[in-house]
Amino acid sequence: MHPDTEIRRLLDLMPASGRMLTKIVSKPQQSRVIEVPFPGPWNRDARRIQINFSLWQQLPEPQRDLLLLREVSWLLKVRWFKPDLYQGIALAGAIASIAELTQGDAVGVAAAAGVTALAVNRIWREARGTRLQIGADEAALQVAQRRGYSAVAAADHLLNAIASAAELEGRSSQNFVELIRSQQLRSLANRTPVGVPDRVRNEL
Repeated sequence: MHPDTEIRRLLDLMPASGRMLTKIVSKPQQSRVIEVPFPGPWNRDARRIQINFSLWQQLPEPQRDLLLLREVSWLLKVRWFKPDLYQGIALAGAIASIAELTQGDAVGVAAAAGVTALAVNRIWREARGTRLQIGADEAALQVAQRRGYSAVAAADHLLNAIASAAELEGRSSQNFVELIRSQQLRSLANRTPVGVPDRVRNEL
């Protein structure tokens, strides 16, 4: 598999919004099959999707498709600047920090910076939380259906891809979020009638 050829194929697979906001790069030294650095608000460049193509090529094409669509969907869901309580608190805290700093009020600066840090931490936890992770899986399945996969087959391929990637990476077990995602995908793939309870799904 030549990385450039596969990258072109994957770009064609992506939704248009993904092609505009992301960049696929070859990362042969990484231990993960596919890895996406957390897209912080300071990063104005295209959001990177890093692939170890020597591991990547060992996955069947449908699994590669669903892994890529899933990471693109997650990246598109991580938004720092949108109308939201915590984004508003973070912005207000940052403005207050600057105002207090110009006035030389150390206590005010510390208080405003603390509020900003709490709000930013909440945003970061939400992006890494179960709700957004499962939401990214479901968004990927919807895109896959527009690319010719059935809903059940897409869920099955993504479920298998999570397990296959862990094996290629030499991990003996999946992490907590992967286990939760896998349970929900088993339900969507009609392997089990039991999905993820709303209480677990909505945890950060």
